[in-house]
This record gives sequence, structure tokens and C-alpha cells, in this order.
Amino acid sequence: MRFHTAIASVLLIAAPVFAHGPNEPPHQSHAMGDFKLESGESIRDFSLSYVTHGTLNANKSNAILMVTAIGGNHHRIDYLIGPGRALDPSKYFIIATDAIGNGLTTSPSNSKTQPRMQFPKFNMRDMVNSQQRLVTEKFGIKKLVTVVGASMGGMQALQWAVSYPDMVDSTVPIIPLGRTPAWTTGILEMLRQSIMTDARWKGGNYAANEPPEQGMRLWAGWLSGVIVRTPGYQEFAYPNAQDAIGHLKGVQDGGWKRMDAADWIYQSWAYDQHNLGTSKGFNGDYHRALKSIKAKTLILAGSGDLLNPEFEAQEAAHYIADVRYLAINAQRPMGHVSGAGISAPENEMQNREIGAFLEVVTDRGRKLQ
Repeated sequence: MRFHTAIASVLLIAAPVFAHGPNEPPHQSHAMGDFKLESGESIRDFSLSYVTHGTLNANKSNAILMVTAIGGNHHRIDYLIGPGRALDPSKYFIIATDAIGNGLTTSPSNSKTQPRMQFPKFNMRDMVNSQQRLVTEKFGIKKLVTVVGASMGGMQALQWAVSYPDMVDSTVPIIPLGRTPAWTTGILEMLRQSIMTDARWKGGNYAANEPPEQGMRLWAGWLSGVIVRTPGYQEFAYPNAQDAIGHLKGVQDGGWKRMDAADWIYQSWAYDQHNLGTSKGFNGDYHRALKSIKAKTLILAGSGDLLNPEFEAQEAAHYIADVRYLAINAQRPMGHVSGAGISAPENEMQNREIGAFLEVVTDRGRKLQ
């Protein structure tokens, strides 16, 4: 019980947002000028935030791209990065990026020229296109060992395999969607309404020192305290059902101000629109887009996931040619939070399976030479 109470204050949308410590790799940014979006609009003075781990080898053959979740940052899958872990900096050069709209990369909250609701809407492919420019323009990398991410990161990983098939040897989508179903859109819309019904929302034009606190408390409680979990997991964590109320308060107190409200709403709109089938050249044919994926693919899904339903991941796996599908925790379904990096068994399983997968992808490291 104490373990679950302790994590309540850091558990976010299956994405613990850790503080950036003095010993962490330094924040870096890549300025791209006016970044043109798929819609035809542009984000002015665009800059992509990222950190790196490890060293890029002479052949530029050991690069891995990490893409982050909705509301997450470059720390999103720290549980997979480090000596002896799946993404070992002694072997790989890991580029951990911040997605458009997360408050570090150019976002509604930090744009000086397009603040708040003046910011143009963007989609998942815009995120991927910005990352592709970073990889090629900044580092001169022509091919990535893999693209790995969880939740919205898993969605971007799949998009990479469709949009840039010749740039990725493999992809590791964790708790992903290949397209966003009506169920997930409904959840996101109710979360948006929770924020927007706060009188302080003011159409998104709230002052920085007067954020829509009550709306964000509802958002944090619903999303991080309920939706990313499963009924069975909650019963395990809180045999006394009334203890769930204290858990929710802890989540709300610790999570409501972790992200700017407008930033999250913009990212949720991108989440809504996600569909691999609407990528250029597929004319809305989702299954044909999945069949086009050439990269070796390892899908790790969350059993009982209420945010990104596992049947969507299973369907995606059915159409990808070279794929392995694994449920992270079929024995005790945790749902979306199974990809959160908060529990040792799930972390160990993911590190083991991803590490073994990358050994195959790299021919036991021979391709890194």
C-alpha cells in the first residue's frame, strides 16, 4: 500500500515527469525558423528541445530516437536508458526529444509570436517531421537503429515507420495506437471539457499567474488517477476502496500544475487526429499504411488499457509484416500505466524484451561497427 501511495504524486498520464537534475545531459535545442505544418500553417520561430545520451559513432550507425508521450518530456522512458538497460549509452547514441506542445519545444505556452490560442494546430506527423529534421540537419544521420516511445510516443514511432520507411531499421511502440478510436477521442474530449468549463479558462486566454486550477485538478484526477489504470489494479492497490479518494487527492495535488492547460489541449487535439492511413500516399487506407511498414517492429501493449485500447495494438500487429507483439502484464493487467516505468516487474520485462530485440536488429552489434 505504501508503494502505491508513494507513486501517486508522480504518476501522470503513464508518464512521470522527472525534474532535470544537475547531472543529467544538458538541454539542447535545434532552431528551424518557421516550421511548416501539414495544414499549411507554420509555427514561427520553431525550436525543438532534446537531450542526448552516449556518443554517435564515426559511421553514425548507432543512433536511437526516443519520442515522448502526451504531456511527457525527454525523461519519459528513463527506465529504459542507462548502463545495462535496453538503451545502453555505451552502445547507442540516444536522442531523447520533446514533442511539439510539451512546453519545452515551441508550444502555446512559450511562443512569443503565437501565444496560447493563437498557436496553430499540429498533428502527429508534424511532430515526426520536426524530429526527422533534427536527426538529419543537426546530426547528419541517415538511418536510425530504432524509434522508441510510449503512449503518444508509441504512436509517433509507428508514424515514423510509415512516413520515413528507409530511415528506420526498427521501431518499438509501447502502449501505442495506429489510429485513435472513438473511445479514446471521447475520453480526451471529456478531459478537455473538464478544463474548459473552469471559469478561469477564459477561452484559453488566461494569465500565467491565474491558470484554470479547478479544471486542471479534474483533468489530473481523471486522467492520472483513474483512466490510466484498471479496476483490477485499483482493487489490488486499495483493498479499502475509500483509500482511492486519498490517492486521487494526491494525484491532483501533485499533478494539476505539471503542464500548461493550453499545451495539453493542443497535444490532445493532435492525439485525436492520429491515423496512419491519412499519411501521404495512402488515401485514408489504414491497413495499407500498416502493411507498408518495412521496419522490424516490437509492440508492447498494456493489458486492459482504457486509454489506448489493446485491441488497437493487436490489430496493428496483424497487418505489420515483421512484427512481434507482447502484452506487458497479462497476469495482472495494469492498463496504460504498465508503460509508465513505475514498477520493477514491468520495467524488467520491457528492458529484457527490447534489449533482446535490438540485439537481433543490430546483428548482435555487428551493424554498429
